[in-house]
Amino acid sequence: MRIVACLNGDRRPGAHPALPVSAEQLAADARSVVDAGADEIHVHPRDATGAEALEPQVITPLLKRLRAEIPGVPISVTTALSAEPDPWRRYDLVQRWGGLPDSATVNLHEPGSVEIARLLIDRRVRVEAGVWTAESARILAATGLADDFFTVLVEPTQATVSEALRNASAIEAVLDNAGIELPRMLHGTDDTTWPLLDAAIATGRDIRIGLEDTLRGPDGNETENNAALVAVAVERAAAAA
Repeated sequence: MRIVACLNGDRRPGAHPALPVSAEQLAADARSVVDAGADEIHVHPRDATGAEALEPQVITPLLKRLRAEIPGVPISVTTALSAEPDPWRRYDLVQRWGGLPDSATVNLHEPGSVEIARLLIDRRVRVEAGVWTAESARILAATGLADDFFTVLVEPTQATVSEALRNASAIEAVLDNAGIELPRMLHGTDDTTWPLLDAAIATGRDIRIGLEDTLRGPDGNETENNAALVAVAVERAAAAA
């Protein structure tokens, strides 16, 4: 089971006292979550103002800093339109990346997603398919690129656990019917985070946890930091083994 620490996401600076934004903060957090048991990290790079950014001058030094701190640990970055709303400019930015991450997430429901996935595949960056709905799963099947993807992130965004699990089941059914046998990771957001993490563990899926997904521990109290979230996830996975 792979455990990915998602350090910041698109949350605004200040959303949590320990939310890492700067390269220095992300590097320190990366070290702490790996020490807590994470196998991989996922980050949303930020510019000097704290805004999400995909510019090469942001990505390259961040990756260098992270790799110096956690050598050998895979690093995933976002390509979400929250980081660059113009899909054509996003394509241009990714095309100009000098330093390359080990993998990158691509939300298949977003405009330009197939093009950005093809570009990343051509650049030998592993692509993680962000699948939020059954329709997104159908897009993955229709691309004909499924064998070139690295994994599928099953990411239901519904606010309630029952609705999120129903959506996850619908996504899984499309993937199964299409014969897509890629590794799958299941995760929720905010109130659904811990129930979906437990569901993923129970079904042998890869898991992820971090301040991108939730600011609270399973007891409902605000968490101390990303490492604390990872430590709880590791404990839950070990208890279910």
